[in-house]
Amino acid sequence: MTRRRTAVLISGRGSNMAALLTAARDPAYPAEIALVLANRADAGGLALAAAAGVPTAVVESRPFRGDRAAHEAAVQAVLEAHDIGLLCLAGYMRLLTPFLVGRWAGRMLNIHPSLLPAFPGLDTHARALAAGVKLHGCTVHLVTEEMDAGPILAQAAVPVLPGDDAASLGARVLAQEHVIYPMALALVAGRAATPPAADVALSNPLPTPPSLPKPQSSSE
Repeated sequence: MTRRRTAVLISGRGSNMAALLTAARDPAYPAEIALVLANRADAGGLALAAAAGVPTAVVESRPFRGDRAAHEAAVQAVLEAHDIGLLCLAGYMRLLTPFLVGRWAGRMLNIHPSLLPAFPGLDTHARALAAGVKLHGCTVHLVTEEMDAGPILAQAAVPVLPGDDAASLGARVLAQEHVIYPMALALVAGRAATPPAADVALSNPLPTPPSLPKPQSSSE
């Protein structure tokens, strides 16, 4: 089996990147993580990738301030040098231009911490709490020029619990991001991944309610 050479783009700690690296350790997984690229030299995920033996690269965005297309051209050159076939955005905090989006149409994935199309953009957990929704979650989608609007590949939902704040809700969502991102990448890379069990994709941390006594039948 030819595994699709995949690059993961990060800006920070790279927890979703780590989930993809773990999945790709399986020789039967259809994608090989062949590069981790960051736009910040201090991105924590670079050390994780290097420790896993994955090539890393940094294309700092600060020197290109005001010229996003030029920065993306530099990124594209690195991707071509590593013969990359698929891209995964994993906490890559850059709003992409048509230059890169067009070149990777249908081959660039992103994970977003909400059940799209609800709550595109930033601060999704706080906005979900403010809206009073009862379910929140995450979405893997293909990247298009419109932000967080590409075709949906996978979603997972979690309950919003009494007493939740943005941090506790975000942690519950993040656990599901680590489940569905490897699954979605496998789908795009060419293998039909088995969906996770329902109790994984829909996490319910509430305790099992006690069984109620059966009502006694009344005699005539």
